[in-house]
Amino acid sequence: MGKLKRSKSQKRAKAVLCVFIFCTMMLFGCGSDVKIEPASEDISKRWPAIGFLAQKVEESKGFIAGTNQKTNGSDYAYLYDNAVAAIALSYAGADWHAQKIADAMVFAQGHDRKFHDGRLRNAYISGDAKSDSGRSFMAEKVTIRLPGFWQDGRWQEDSYTVSTSTGNMAWTIIALCTVAKNAPEVQREQYLAAAISAADFVIRLKSDHGGFTAGYEGWDDAQTKVTYLSTEHNIDLAVAFSSLADAIEEKDPVKAMEYRKAAKYAKDFVFSMYDKELCCFYTGTEIDGKTVSKGVIPLDANTLAILAFSDDLKDVYKIVSFVEKRMTVGEGFDFSAGDLDGIWNEGTAQMAVCYRVLGSSDKYQKMMDYLKTQVDVDGSIPAADRDGVSTGFVIIGSDILWEYHNTQSIGATGWLAFAQMNRNPLGKNPE
Repeated sequence: MGKLKRSKSQKRAKAVLCVFIFCTMMLFGCGSDVKIEPASEDISKRWPAIGFLAQKVEESKGFIAGTNQKTNGSDYAYLYDNAVAAIALSYAGADWHAQKIADAMVFAQGHDRKFHDGRLRNAYISGDAKSDSGRSFMAEKVTIRLPGFWQDGRWQEDSYTVSTSTGNMAWTIIALCTVAKNAPEVQREQYLAAAISAADFVIRLKSDHGGFTAGYEGWDDAQTKVTYLSTEHNIDLAVAFSSLADAIEEKDPVKAMEYRKAAKYAKDFVFSMYDKELCCFYTGTEIDGKTVSKGVIPLDANTLAILAFSDDLKDVYKIVSFVEKRMTVGEGFDFSAGDLDGIWNEGTAQMAVCYRVLGSSDKYQKMMDYLKTQVDVDGSIPAADRDGVSTGFVIIGSDILWEYHNTQSIGATGWLAFAQMNRNPLGKNPE
């Protein structure tokens, strides 16, 4: 009798599985039969950088990654890069493409192998997160896979990729809110729910000294809270919290007000990092969360502040002048006011957008002329004009120097796309 019951139960389970598979196929259809509009080749005719990003999504059906021309490796899909790409694609009306990335973000957040508090990792495996190559089964639960490699018979992962950076979370919130605007109702609610979970996670990183700390680093069972505060992160957060507040204002005004207060808290910290004599923003604080870190002055702490708060900056043109005097390398800009050992293409594209926002058309065109020299035939650009462009920092969780190389970059290409479209992802757009 027991065997008979098990047999019937197994038949019912198989029948349910078959129905599920059939319904899934009917719902989503075969990928090759889906007509994507606008297609990447059509987008490329107007905006080559966006066309490249769209082509990447059409190939991956989810997270995208740049190809390292030296190793042909393309597994590491960085969260920040994908957020920038999703925003750019959304601006271009490539909603199918943007939603594929947003869907991957939602899946990653909801299927982490360890954490269920709204955080996302700094990187994932490129491709469809819901596919066999993008997911795995642990303790009978579906989890998203993280990038790594086999070495000496053991699976190795990168400390940075398994960690969570507050700035990357901020860009993810901005991306989800942006893509939600043109998404069908069901997906829109999913994206905003994921953005809310991410924002609530970040709010718990609020510092008593102002702003929000930089996130968590380390391996799953031993992650520690990062105690320094980043100016760049808090710029991103001010925009992220404001964007989310705007998105949910009508439905939940109380929650929206909470995010507006968080946005102001992040913004106040950013302005506390401004040096009125030098006319620049410092990188943030030391690990005590209080002492201003003045050793490295990064470009993006200043470019992103201009893009987010240009109307509130009385000395905005002096900030631009500081950057031009201290970070110019050839026709572009270095990552920081340091050794000036190369051009950081992403930051140079950020300066192009700054010039457009400030109405400096000639300088904008000069940046675009340089960036054209960096564009590959597929529309992408590398992270830097040469290998080994230093930042002055080390990679989080290690003593390895953080450098940019002359390899294909999704993030840099995303910022080139903003420059090509004359769009500012953090605030007021040029007319």
